[in-house]
Amino acid sequence: MKHLKTVFKALLGFLPLFFSGVCTSIFAQQSSVEVIPPDPMDSVEISLLTCQPHDEIYSLYGHTAIRYHDTRKGKKVDAAFNYGVFDFKKPHFVLRFVFGLTDYELGAYPYELFLGEYRHFGSMVTEQVLNLTNEEKQKLHDALDENLRPENRIYRYNYFYNNCTTKARDIIERCISGKIEYAEREEFSPSYRDMIHDMTDNHPWARFGNDLLLGIKADQKTNRRQQEFLPYNLMYDFDHAQIYENGRYRPLVKERRTAVPGGVQMVKSGFPLSPFACGLIVCMAGMLLFILQWRGKRSFLIWDMLLMVTIGTIGIILTLMLFSQHPTVSLNLQILLFNPLPWFFLWPVIKGKAQHYWVLTVILIVLYFIGSLFQSYAEGLWSLAYCLLLQCCIHLKKQS
Repeated sequence: MKHLKTVFKALLGFLPLFFSGVCTSIFAQQSSVEVIPPDPMDSVEISLLTCQPHDEIYSLYGHTAIRYHDTRKGKKVDAAFNYGVFDFKKPHFVLRFVFGLTDYELGAYPYELFLGEYRHFGSMVTEQVLNLTNEEKQKLHDALDENLRPENRIYRYNYFYNNCTTKARDIIERCISGKIEYAEREEFSPSYRDMIHDMTDNHPWARFGNDLLLGIKADQKTNRRQQEFLPYNLMYDFDHAQIYENGRYRPLVKERRTAVPGGVQMVKSGFPLSPFACGLIVCMAGMLLFILQWRGKRSFLIWDMLLMVTIGTIGIILTLMLFSQHPTVSLNLQILLFNPLPWFFLWPVIKGKAQHYWVLTVILIVLYFIGSLFQSYAEGLWSLAYCLLLQCCIHLKKQS
């Protein structure tokens, strides 16, 4: 028994040393494992911001930006990257815009400052948090940083093909490792003109200006990618898109939020008469003058000159648009009637020696009306065509 007690005491003395050695071995193994710090991109959210239009002319079609939000303590970054920065005060801005020679640039602003403008105008801002991997977030971070450099931030703006919305889409797509698969909308193939009309429904004179400059290419049906020049269409497509990578799908948008709720928008009062109403007034005046001339068997030279100067001046604008960089304005069938030709015949008409001009004008008016089967014309211009046709009847009657 004494021998067993001696052995038992020896074991009890050995156990603390045994467990101490085991624990030391375990901790030694654990200390040899490299501790991986958390990925900084874990705290980063990147979102697409879609801004509702407001009443300012530059905002009638909405706007798109990218939000980069890093919530790390001590390194918080919350910025909106905006490809729609321009300087309206630059010389000949409107003229350069019309001819497709406008340069826009990328700007980065504090997120709250960016939202402030839309709160002021009562415009809703929708945020779509993108479902990106950390690697994709890093790529997008680096791409935005590269675009923001002074030598890269300026780009040649094109309203339909290279605007603030398409630039945001393109840079996001380039930084995604997988393939984005968009859901096609069935029976949705509006023309550029249709989409512009939807956005300018409450601004008839802005729509008139667009229709005056846009040619037959603006009436062709568009595909999904072409439709994404409008912010709302891109937002819709992102909502219904999936990323396919390594045999798996994940939604492109992880979460959708309302960054700025819609408020009350102040609508500025414009010219009280619409282009259609003005056209109707001109047409009625032309018919009245036609009746007076027909009954009096004479022509009113002042009315001839006013029509010719108006149509010729519009024609100069449309002729200049042939040199624009915008593809959708290069072929405009309205030029069949609205061209500079009246200016060349103005003096002969004043002298009463332009009989051939009236015959030529009738031919052009007929071609103009035929062209309306293929292209939508600016509202109200038909009145000038009708008035000019009535004047042609007066002069051709005098010649017979």
